[in-house]
Amino acid sequence: MVNQIGNRVALLQVPVTESKSTNLKTASDYVQKAHDAGAKLTVLPEIWNSPYATSAFGDYAEVLPNVGDKLKEDSSNEGEMSESSNDSTEGGWGESPRLLMTLAKQYNMYIVGGSIPEICDKKIYNTCLIINPSGEVVGKHRKVHLFDIDVPGGICFKESDTLTAGDGVTHFEVDGLGKIGVGICYDIRFPEFAMLLTQHYDCKILIYPGAFNLTTGPAHWELLQRARAVDGQCYVLTASPARTSPSNDDDETDSKYPHYSAWGHSTVVSPWGEVVATCDEKPAMVVTDLDMTKVDEMRMAIPTMKQKRNDLYRLVDGK
Repeated sequence: MVNQIGNRVALLQVPVTESKSTNLKTASDYVQKAHDAGAKLTVLPEIWNSPYATSAFGDYAEVLPNVGDKLKEDSSNEGEMSESSNDSTEGGWGESPRLLMTLAKQYNMYIVGGSIPEICDKKIYNTCLIINPSGEVVGKHRKVHLFDIDVPGGICFKESDTLTAGDGVTHFEVDGLGKIGVGICYDIRFPEFAMLLTQHYDCKILIYPGAFNLTTGPAHWELLQRARAVDGQCYVLTASPARTSPSNDDDETDSKYPHYSAWGHSTVVSPWGEVVATCDEKPAMVVTDLDMTKVDEMRMAIPTMKQKRNDLYRLVDGK
């Protein structure tokens, strides 16, 4: 048994295939590596159990638990993992969320479960579950801003062809780390959303599972993380899928979905806007210890949160 070390976090940059059972096995192996490294909290990437394609989301979508749900005491994760997205387990939940809940409890750690296509009331969401060390869901974030872009000569992608947007902000609390806000990928482009989390809810860490691509990744991935870290005077953590190529797919000639190349480069940025840990595009685990005193030091040294001109502008929670 490896003891968790201080405020150690791990970002899991896993490769994703068209085989759900392979993806679940990969995620499980990487979570174990995070535990072995002493991580208190680990983060999976956006859409880690499915290809990142609008045509795939419905095929891989699962029923997810809600905040407050947890596995029964006698639940286990034994048995083979099915390829079918319609297989359900306890509470009608899919195998992906059940795996996350089992691993969080098994390894006594917080898991920010990247995101999974969620089916609910005949709608599909891009959803992140946050699981505590008891295996209980303590946060559930449905991607608020859908990735609908058309960059001439770059990439055209419209999540709204399949997905429905969420309508709320999500945060949870961890001893030693404080309040943590969660967004998903494209959510990072909206400073107001991040400011609501850091200034209204006093989040000291923002976590964004994401899957930026080869057009937006080199241009904006690190830039946006550093911007949100400086704006919010907080840590920003991002976890991306590893980059894969069609030639690495198990069944290249029979691939059902268009291939998506993720930028990778999962990263930790400090409240000063410095990159303190990162990786390249290959499969990787980024591990670092967060010094939370840096957040308080930054907010005291440059007290922008106390210097807002509320007579000119103000932040309002829409809920």
